[in-house]
Amino acid sequence: MKIWVDADACPAVIKEILFKAAKRTGVELTLVANKPLRIPQSPGIGFILVGQGFDIADNEIVKRVEKEDLVITADIPLAAEVIEKGAVALNPRGELYSTDDIKSKLSMRNFMDSLRSTGIDTGGPPALNQSDRKAFADNLDRILSRHIKIS
Repeated sequence: MKIWVDADACPAVIKEILFKAAKRTGVELTLVANKPLRIPQSPGIGFILVGQGFDIADNEIVKRVEKEDLVITADIPLAAEVIEKGAVALNPRGELYSTDDIKSKLSMRNFMDSLRSTGIDTGGPPALNQSDRKAFADNLDRILSRHIKIS
């Protein structure tokens, strides 16, 4: 199991949780972004810098992800692609995407995108709060615990 992070939009506090978890468990963590990021000097924590452009980082993650890897992303189309490859997708608010609900989430995302393209302001997500951080950390721990027991 490896952890892949769609790092361009991932909140710093979530990255910190991931850095600590990777150090604690020894699970390989790779951040993928189209701009340089500061990451801790630690074995098992890496960074891939991709070119600028629409979905370049997402495409890199999809190309490299393997069955049972974990992908951290708020990007629903990316989550759908990695689930299709047998990986697990977790968003920074702690919501675990599943094969049962990803199609409906993708449909809703596309609907909202079409509304925005007509000029309707649909607003954005609320700021990340303490309960979101806790939900993320709890789900991450559950996923990593299952992996560690299997290994």
